[in-house]
Amino acid sequence: MNVVKINDAKIHEAASAGMDQFVDVFYQAALESVGGRLDGDSMQKLNADQMTLVVFKTIHDEVMDGGFVQLIYNGFGPFVFFNPFAKAVREWGLGDLAALVNKAGKLFRKYGREIERECSDEEFMAMFEKYPEFDDLDDTFVENEERWVEEIARYIDGHIENFATIVVED
Repeated sequence: MNVVKINDAKIHEAASAGMDQFVDVFYQAALESVGGRLDGDSMQKLNADQMTLVVFKTIHDEVMDGGFVQLIYNGFGPFVFFNPFAKAVREWGLGDLAALVNKAGKLFRKYGREIERECSDEEFMAMFEKYPEFDDLDDTFVENEERWVEEIARYIDGHIENFATIVVED
């Protein structure tokens, strides 16, 4: 297993800046520990909690920018829906996030191939009208995003050793 190290001062600085920054410090450290990219080899170097955090940040960034349709179009469907992310966040106490991801996963299985195909910008924008089933899921994510980030930050704080080794420099 890969060792993720984070400077204690960096954690305190991020925590004082807000929940998003706190979560991001752990995400960035996990990603950097595997060379900044995710593939089959690098994912195996992360533990279950680190991988769950990486998947959450992927979902967060994609859905907040363009919804689940964008997440799927950008090729993240298998990464998000074909791994135990929903089970893991349920164990973290985020049952409503797990349920939302499971609903999106069902739609991915139904429409994924169509959404993933290469298309023009115009065709991509038309997908939002073509697949309105994702609208409520996108809205639910946006409405709950702040609370989920806060809950994940609390989970990380209570289980820091699962995410990183904290380095204190004099």
